Amino acid sequence: MKKTVFLLIALITTTIITAQVKAKTPVVDPKEQINKTLDAWHKDAAEANFKNYFDAMTDDSIFIGTDATEHWDKTAFQAFAKPYFDKGKAWNFTSLERHIYFSSDKKVAWFDELLDTQMKICRGSGVMVLVKGKWKIKHYVLSMTIPNDNIDEVIEVKAPIEDELITTLKDKKE
Repeated sequence: MKKTVFLLIALITTTIITAQVKAKTPVVDPKEQINKTLDAWHKDAAEANFKNYFDAMTDDSIFIGTDATEHWDKTAFQAFAKPYFDKGKAWNFTSLERHIYFSSDKKVAWFDELLDTQMKICRGSGVMVLVKGKWKIKHYVLSMTIPNDNIDEVIEVKAPIEDELITTLKDKKE
């Protein structure tokens, strides 16, 4: 009888301790983590927090901007962005809509988002990787959206600028 009571008390104690440990270890939704990371990243730019903004990116990250010449590794992007951050405000992007997708092992995620920006609606898309339990931006592409009915007008503006770039890039390939 004493053995049964002892085992019952041990079982109850173990169950209580296990429940307390589980209660203190919150289950974190990876989608929620990514949303928080991206929202904080955009906020860090708006508040000119250079360190936090770039800490959210992997060391080998790539940032592709809206201009055809903007394809930067992290170091080059930091050099480009530093003067903006030094002025106290870089850029202010707020997510209007975001879609997040995961690899089967949940260690890689890709996303796209519509952003409210000083350029009106832009699209951001990228890849994030899980690094030591923290989601980091590995690749980000920022694009301006163009209403389909206005494509011809935009092409007219871009053509004189980009025709030369097209020729240069084609020559490089050969």
